Amino acid sequence: MKKPLTNKKGEVRELTKKDFKMMRPIKEVLPELAKILPKRKRGERGPQHAPKKMSVTVRYSPEIVEYFKATGAGWQTRMDKVLKSYIKKKGSHKAA
Repeated sequence: MKKPLTNKKGEVRELTKKDFKMMRPIKEVLPELAKILPKRKRGERGPQHAPKKMSVTVRYSPEIVEYFKATGAGWQTRMDKVLKSYIKKKGSHKAA
């Protein structure tokens, strides 16, 4: 019997090597859908939406980075929320 990919909450479990070996290309599983999907090379991404965030290089004190990293996965998102709340509290400032 195959183990379900999701638990009772609907969360996807970690896939195993056995799961990956059982996977088949879409053209074998759903040939009609494969015909209408855009043709892309392996690893090629589809069209992107306008970026919601900007990539920048920033230097922080080690204790700042250690603190947020210690909070686990998603630490950069939490750091972003803290900075946004600071802006909200202090009011926006536009450079001249």
